[in-house]
Amino acid sequence: MSLAEKLDRILLRADELRDRLSSGVVGEEFVRASRELSEIEPVVTLISELRQTERGVTEAEAMLADPEMREMAEAESETLRTQIPRLESEIRLALLPKDEADARSAILEIRPAAGGDEAALFASQLFGMYQRYAELQGWRFEILEYADTELGGLKEGIANITGRNVFARLKFESGVHRVQRVPATENQGRIHTSTVTVAVLPEAEEVDVEINESDLRIDVYRASGAGGQHVNKTESAVRITHLPTGIAVAQQTEKSQHKNKAHAMKLLKAKLYDMEREKVDSARAADRKGQIGTGDRSERIRTYNFPQGRVTDHRINLTLYKLDRIISGDDLGEIVDALVAEDQANRLAELEQDG
Repeated sequence: MSLAEKLDRILLRADELRDRLSSGVVGEEFVRASRELSEIEPVVTLISELRQTERGVTEAEAMLADPEMREMAEAESETLRTQIPRLESEIRLALLPKDEADARSAILEIRPAAGGDEAALFASQLFGMYQRYAELQGWRFEILEYADTELGGLKEGIANITGRNVFARLKFESGVHRVQRVPATENQGRIHTSTVTVAVLPEAEEVDVEINESDLRIDVYRASGAGGQHVNKTESAVRITHLPTGIAVAQQTEKSQHKNKAHAMKLLKAKLYDMEREKVDSARAADRKGQIGTGDRSERIRTYNFPQGRVTDHRINLTLYKLDRIISGDDLGEIVDALVAEDQANRLAELEQDG
């Protein structure tokens, strides 16, 4: 089927849905029709703009026979013609299959891997990088867990990032981030290599995950700070274990046991939802040649080389010599944009190959 035929079908479907909604349908049928129409309306707008531009070209070319109008008609035709490839490209992107989780908020988890204190210090920097990037995007960054070390490093950091398209922008951050630099404690100036794992999980909605209370073991205990110091004297910390899968989550940031339990449940649902998505993605992965990484937490995705001031993303062979701007979060968007664009290009190529 040609692109023009696909676009005709979409316009026809939009008209059918509008007729159905104006005919007085109610209940579930109204909800389904409204949802489908809202999903295709952005591409319908682009198609209408494309068709209007194509009509404009035809009308301008019809005026070429008039000597007095020829110069103006040529200019108009040329201007409109240059808009057509852009509109067609935007339409193809809009027609790409959507990941239902893309528009959602996300849970960010950061933990040091190899490298001891140096890895913990770098983990703290990465946590700050994402916090600043979220701020620049206008997202809400809520810290659910932040366990630090005596040297100011991070043992574990978990945050709930709330906003539109958070997961779509951050999902390619999952994996192993490697740092190469001379630690402050290194007397001989040797470069050390340390690693930190980052996981980005889409926030689960109520309909995504069904949890039976009987499948949960809930333990409460006293929250403790760095060095084992008690944050408070009540048993406000909560650990929830999902018995069928063995997944365990713990929260102790809040002074309220109720709030810690709510945060822990949100985190557990995100992990269970992510596990289900991984099963589907694994089945699909064999057919996807162009995907950016596997999303595997053990995959090394990026290196931050401090002596050379460079950041390299290994999946798309992108190297930027602006480490300070990236690690501060101010220019992280440059890498995020490149990853999103590469993913779109790969999926477009697959779609056209399949077609």
